[in-house]
Amino acid sequence: MGLERKVDAPVYDLSLIRGIWEVRVKKYRQRQKKEQDRIENSALTRINQQWQYRIYCKTLKTTELNLLHHYLERSTLTHIQSYPEDQTSPDQQQDQEVQQDQKDPDQDKLIFQLDGEDVTQFPRELQWMTYLKEMHVRGTKIWQLPDYLGLFTQLTVLDIPKNAIAELPPEIGKLTALRELNVSYNHLSKVPPELGKCENLERLELAGNHNLSELPFELSGLKQLVHLDIAENRFVSIPICALRMSSLQLLDLSHNRLTDLPQDMDRLEQLVTLFVHKNNMSYLPQCLVNISTLQMIVVSGDELTCVPTKLYSDPDIKFIRLYENPTSAEKKKEEEEKKEKSKKKRWREQREEVVKKDSREKEFMETYISTLKDRDTVPYSTTKVSISCLL
Repeated sequence: MGLERKVDAPVYDLSLIRGIWEVRVKKYRQRQKKEQDRIENSALTRINQQWQYRIYCKTLKTTELNLLHHYLERSTLTHIQSYPEDQTSPDQQQDQEVQQDQKDPDQDKLIFQLDGEDVTQFPRELQWMTYLKEMHVRGTKIWQLPDYLGLFTQLTVLDIPKNAIAELPPEIGKLTALRELNVSYNHLSKVPPELGKCENLERLELAGNHNLSELPFELSGLKQLVHLDIAENRFVSIPICALRMSSLQLLDLSHNRLTDLPQDMDRLEQLVTLFVHKNNMSYLPQCLVNISTLQMIVVSGDELTCVPTKLYSDPDIKFIRLYENPTSAEKKKEEEEKKEKSKKKRWREQREEVVKKDSREKEFMETYISTLKDRDTVPYSTTKVSISCLL
């Protein structure tokens, strides 16, 4: 008989092991994020930024400081320019600024403003102003955002329309406090997927970039977004991410290349206003009727042939149909003029026929009356009645 050898092999459930490691990785990432948030929100970081800015300002002359204030609407250095250099030392001035900052309730509403066609880049001093809350830059020739943009973690408004900006850097995803972003009328051809990390974003305006034809799916994470404006671009359909922005109330898709709307538009359960005029649509989907919050729809009526009846009849919905195509309007006007001319022509013909008939009857009566006068002088037996009339 052969000897049988038994071997005990341990058996493991790999799914359990994977689950344990996933939990550990998740906890590790959470600790990393907390540590990063702690560092970014640390008072030491802000104090260091302010002192770096103060050190830089000490190297500037009064004229340079005054020039710097043209960039800022309000800053911690507002009072420096009101004191001559020979009356107050820089250190005393800085102490006064700190005291003023502590008393000023609007310290957390710092605003940066920049405009002018001769401006081609951001000022170098901006890198030390990471405490800013709002940034407004418009009407310049700036084509690139600064590489230190990710340091402005307290920024809530980034308003940069009508410039020459060609792209948004991935660092924009670090602006987690951002609530409004306006990059309209620039030269964007794409949007970075990192923008989807700005989960507090409520208003996004990308109108008039002309080369923009799609949005990344990662923007589906913008669950707080209530206003999306992507008008005057090259979209041929609604971006998928837009249908997943569950809080969206206003959607502007006008001046694009849409031929239809998706059948699941009713996923936007809070949509109030929809602009889709100046596109190439021939019908509106029935699903729009299912959006109970909808109050206004603006469409172009030149090519539109099919519209759900409820959109017309519902008194709670303002259905605005625009006829903005000059060619179509002229054709319609010409057709109406032709109909009017044809109608007038038929009326004239009927009128002439009635006049002719009346004249014939009148001629007959005159001839008949003249023959009656001859009857009194001619014997009865030889009376002749000669009637000639043109019938």
